[in-house]
Amino acid sequence: MHTGNPNSPIWFSVGEASGDLHGAELMKALKEVDPTVSFTGMGGPAMVEEGMDVLYDMKLISLVGITEILGGLPRILKLLSQIKKRLTEVRPRAIILVDCPEFNFRIAKMAKKLGIPVYYYISPQIWAWRSGRVHFLREHVRRVICILPFEKAFYEKFGVDVDYVGNPLMDVLPFDTLDQVPVDNNRIGLLPGSRTKEISTLLPIFAETARKLKQDHPDLSYVMVCAPGRDKGDLMDLWPEDIPVECVEPDNRYEMFKSCRMIMAASGTVALETALIGTPVLVAYKVSFISMIVAKLLVNVDFISLPNLIMGREVYPEHIQEDANPDTLAAAARKWLDNDSDYEAAKKDLVALRNMVGEPGAADRAAKIILDDLKAV
Repeated sequence: MHTGNPNSPIWFSVGEASGDLHGAELMKALKEVDPTVSFTGMGGPAMVEEGMDVLYDMKLISLVGITEILGGLPRILKLLSQIKKRLTEVRPRAIILVDCPEFNFRIAKMAKKLGIPVYYYISPQIWAWRSGRVHFLREHVRRVICILPFEKAFYEKFGVDVDYVGNPLMDVLPFDTLDQVPVDNNRIGLLPGSRTKEISTLLPIFAETARKLKQDHPDLSYVMVCAPGRDKGDLMDLWPEDIPVECVEPDNRYEMFKSCRMIMAASGTVALETALIGTPVLVAYKVSFISMIVAKLLVNVDFISLPNLIMGREVYPEHIQEDANPDTLAAAARKWLDNDSDYEAAKKDLVALRNMVGEPGAADRAAKIILDDLKAV
């Protein structure tokens, strides 16, 4: 029995920055379909700008490592009990969960007990690891709305009500402008990640790769995106003085991606951004021995980067652990620098990938699915 109040606000539960942006876009789309709709719950600055009454700041749960999570546990348990009390009082019309499964699964459980309909937007990547959690979703969520083409088949296999709406990046990336940006064939991009450990591990490897490439490609120049909150000087300290490098602010990153012949990057969301923009990337990933053992036990996918998962084969070469070294990266870079047919084949794959991801309008389609379904509740 569903007991969400049709006159109450829709409750969002968002736990980190990208979810805040996706949540804000979905709010905008929901308001276009139903101008009377209002929003409350947990979110961030982008959602506040769209008019959400934020009862809980998403910073309360944006913890990263295991130790931080354990240290913050009493605070999170207290927060969950406050949210439960507030949900009982507000009886929202519906709850929309955005990614963040460790926290949001607990919200879904509360909602189920209270009879409030739940929708999952930006479905959690449980196809990659701990896939058993799919049964929980089937029991606790009315519809899962996914943004990666291969996710739909995974969820359907387990009897989950699922929709694929396309990827929100198709609305964020300014393709009309980017498709006009010329490629500088001597320019290589560097994206060593945003976390301190990632940068200190990968940037020296990228620097040594550049040194090897300098021997037979002396004209190459490098450009690096300075991640938000990162000190430019710290990045430059990890880069050799005799190899030209330019540091650009994150605001101009999409133009930078497009202007490069190729990019060396840490694995992450950026791999999908670069793929949709059409720039070939060498993906590197290196973690501690313990983390790798854990990953091997829990992870059940063949690739770590989204472009390869979407295409079902290696479009972006993946250099993982020992394979993330200057020799293998330089050899892979030379294939794209010296062999035009290899390079053009990679570019062609990225055109196919953009077509597979689909048209813009993910948030609009998600809003319509949610509001149509609520009429049937």
